[in-house]
Amino acid sequence: MKEHKIVMYGTPSCHWCKKAKEFFVEKGVKYEYIDVQADQEKAKEMVEKSGQMGVPVIDIDGEILVGFEEDKIKKILEID
Repeated sequence: MKEHKIVMYGTPSCHWCKKAKEFFVEKGVKYEYIDVQADQEKAKEMVEKSGQMGVPVIDIDGEILVGFEEDKIKKILEID
């Protein structure tokens, strides 16, 4: 599998953030998780990248996804 740079912005109470984390772990995909509730600077960074306040925001090699779109993530990462 090709190595991707994945950054996920989320919050501890976000249901879809938990689903995304579970997906990455299950598929053995390395990612960086940023808690935007705890880090205001990273929260600003997330809004600048996505134009959104909602989480999760997932940055895969510079492609920004808002929300957990499993099929889209699989396609980008070329996994089943």
